[in-house]
Amino acid sequence: MESSAAMAEEERGLATSLTARYSDWVLEELDELAGSFLLTDPAMPGHPIVYASRGLLSLTGYPRRDVLGRNARLFQGAATDRAAVAGVREAVRAQRAHQVAILNYRRDGSPHWVLLHVAPVFHAADGRVLHFLAVQVPIAAATARPAACRGPAVFAACREEARVEEELPCASHAGEVFVDTDKRGLDAEEPRVASSCDKEKALSTANSIFSALNRYSKLTGLVVYGKRCSSVGIPALSSSLNLSLGRIKQSFVLTDRHLPDMPIVYASDAFLSLTGYSREEILGCNCRFLSGPGTSVEVLEEINRNICSEQACTVHLLNYRKDGSAFRDLLQVSPIRNSSGKVAFHVWVHLDESAKCDFNGLTPEIWQLGAVGAVRVAVRSLSASGSLLRPSQ
Repeated sequence: MESSAAMAEEERGLATSLTARYSDWVLEELDELAGSFLLTDPAMPGHPIVYASRGLLSLTGYPRRDVLGRNARLFQGAATDRAAVAGVREAVRAQRAHQVAILNYRRDGSPHWVLLHVAPVFHAADGRVLHFLAVQVPIAAATARPAACRGPAVFAACREEARVEEELPCASHAGEVFVDTDKRGLDAEEPRVASSCDKEKALSTANSIFSALNRYSKLTGLVVYGKRCSSVGIPALSSSLNLSLGRIKQSFVLTDRHLPDMPIVYASDAFLSLTGYSREEILGCNCRFLSGPGTSVEVLEEINRNICSEQACTVHLLNYRKDGSAFRDLLQVSPIRNSSGKVAFHVWVHLDESAKCDFNGLTPEIWQLGAVGAVRVAVRSLSASGSLLRPSQ
């Protein structure tokens, strides 16, 4: 009886990790969501699992009492690939989302391939990581191919010297998630590759979970997002530059490739109207927050290649608004150079292709280039006088 009482007390303590941040009703809501997923708390010793969905328990064969409080390495086994585990560990350390095909094991010891989608849950106000979400989507044998699994592309700054290593709130525990401390097996299973459908299912499940956490976090006054949406550490643009950019009526954002994860440093009113987000929600975010099920990985990679080579590009992309509705985005991405010729920002000009707009006799592409030109003039003229950032910065 004492053992049962102690176990119940431990489960209540783990549940507090969620209820204290998302209200007492969040557990019931999560239990109603479809999919195989878990939540871990990087601030607790051992980075334990604090929630396991019914789908996960069904997929792995574990009862909930045998999962809660354990590290997620519980699902690894003899032939779990060390490189895949290292990739997940690095994503956790860097506080970014990550997808990988990985060989896991059920309670009865049988191996099974899953697409593992790991993503941090951020405190909206200060950007701290509160939890990590891990979604598991089974990969059918029919999708097996000799090629390695390729996860979705993300927009990232390409100059490694500009990357700043970010520490987790409790770094001594955060790195423990998915760490394989007992690698014993060889390549006993043929690697499998996740299909586009698997990837879309993982993203859709993750979006549903983030939506629930966001909704219930508002009851506690906390507010969380599946992306870092804090402008902490983001240089503030000067009032002169903000004024000049504010005169440009098209929908666009500016990003800084020299900062970690290439965050948004300016968003136009038209962009906020198009996407439904507030300025506070997106400053400091990477542009990937618009992506969702059906967003083309190949197009994202094309954008990233052009950013790395400092070239402009125009693409057609499926993006998503805050309310979850999709729109066909005609997107123009261009480097913006300062007066010395160095790239200071990238401008992303967005246009909903289904919207009826008056372009004054111009094509949509030329209309977008007008916005690029106006941003370029504002940045060059003000950079010559050193007025891109606030003096206090």
